[in-house]
Amino acid sequence: MKVLLIKDVKTLGKAGEVKEVKDGYGKNFLIGKGFARAATAEILAQHAQNELIVAQNLEKEVNLLKEIAKKLDKCEIIITKKLGQNGHIFGSVTKDEIAAALKEQHDIEIDKKHINEKNAIKTVGEHDLDFKLGHGLHAKLHVDVQGE
Repeated sequence: MKVLLIKDVKTLGKAGEVKEVKDGYGKNFLIGKGFARAATAEILAQHAQNELIVAQNLEKEVNLLKEIAKKLDKCEIIITKKLGQNGHIFGSVTKDEIAAALKEQHDIEIDKKHINEKNAIKTVGEHDLDFKLGHGLHAKLHVDVQGE
């Protein structure tokens, strides 16, 4: 009996693979527990169609992220913070503030979890931030922190 694996099965294979198994194992365990489906022509065609749709969506997402990366590389945002007596800013510039300033100044909406901030920005001046956008894409953003 041929089955299409829906989930990874440790001793058999990964999801999406077609495997030849014994009838009882296939019907009673794999199909019964929801690990696989019988590999009929229509099931295989439907699986191929689903894989194609997933690949197209992934390509669209990567293209969108590449556009965002190009925009970020050209952008500069200005963040104004209050200064203490010693000339340092109160606290630090947060990821939320960076994301809000990017949305407000350049109309680019980005999730704050993509900001790869190793060291907190605690001084006035120019800083470069690294953005990890996913799918191996990175971008740099120039941030100018000014005091009030």
